[in-house]
Amino acid sequence: MESPAVTFTLAYLVFAVCFVFPPDEVRSAGLTVQSLLAAWLGSEDAAFVQYHLRRSTGTMLAHSLLPLGYYLGMCFAAPEKHLCFFYLASKGWKTFFFFAVLFPAVTSALAYYWSRKGWNNHPLARTLAVHALPQSGWRAVASSINTEFRRIDKFATGTPGARVIVTDTWVIKVTTYCLHVAQQRDIHLTVTDSRQHELTPDSNMPVQFLTIRVASINPYVKAFDIRLNSTEYGELREKLRAPISNAANVVIHQSLSDLFLETFTSLVEINQTYPVPSTQELEPCIGCMQTIANIKLIKNCQEPNEGECQECCCRPMWCLTCMGKWFASRQDQQHPETWLSSQVPCPTCRAKFCILDVCIIR
Repeated sequence: MESPAVTFTLAYLVFAVCFVFPPDEVRSAGLTVQSLLAAWLGSEDAAFVQYHLRRSTGTMLAHSLLPLGYYLGMCFAAPEKHLCFFYLASKGWKTFFFFAVLFPAVTSALAYYWSRKGWNNHPLARTLAVHALPQSGWRAVASSINTEFRRIDKFATGTPGARVIVTDTWVIKVTTYCLHVAQQRDIHLTVTDSRQHELTPDSNMPVQFLTIRVASINPYVKAFDIRLNSTEYGELREKLRAPISNAANVVIHQSLSDLFLETFTSLVEINQTYPVPSTQELEPCIGCMQTIANIKLIKNCQEPNEGECQECCCRPMWCLTCMGKWFASRQDQQHPETWLSSQVPCPTCRAKFCILDVCIIR
């Protein structure tokens, strides 16, 4: 490939990835299927199911046009390949063009088939029909979901391509091309995995994401996984009727303080240690009275007369957990991104210290 062709290929690849998996910047610019087809899709709040019938179909059609868009772009980026004249193109490009045209043709035919008879043939309609009573059809289920989605007490979280919605009756997972739906009365929920991310785009604080398996006793409903922030776990449990089992024995951090305490502990463990004199007897932590005091505050972050941190002359009186809780309690709760770099006063003598000054006793 010549340089213009390589440049266009890389640029189009970035465009395609951002179009299929749009980041926040792309969403805010309105370059998503939902924004481009907003007039046709209608309002999600007014008719949730009908909106997603059209959205999933429109998304499939839009994504199927990406290979053809690349071919048309290459006609101008690489004119020496004669792609504008199909009979002059190489065999490889002819094959690519064939499939680039075939994809949208097949998806268009499929979309037309789905839309016939009032969307009766759409996979979502068949999914909802599984939950319908014998005397009713999928539209009765859709009406129930639409009504409950309009209520303000629903639980909703996640990005547009991976949303989780829980209403009084339904558990719904919205993905790029489909919806997973289960009735609350039929489901068993199990925490299967936990992933901790030390940094996120929105904050410098660690975030724990839980994966919960939703399995239905209805044999026609496929099990699916939902993923959410551990801080939302409590709110989810309040909305669910069924209990959530923890088969993997995952430690769930349901608050920001829990997450900070884990990070605080991991950082202190790599700090310089403090060798306690053999003549000094350690006493129980005055915070919890359950654990022997195991930390000492020693200024290690800077030279003795530099910075805001001060020398602490207190003997070891606190355990690592209680000191971490004290550190978190003195922070600005609205700005967690500043917690790790801040200073707090010693709970006993009020000398300022930072995380680098907390030393484990050995």
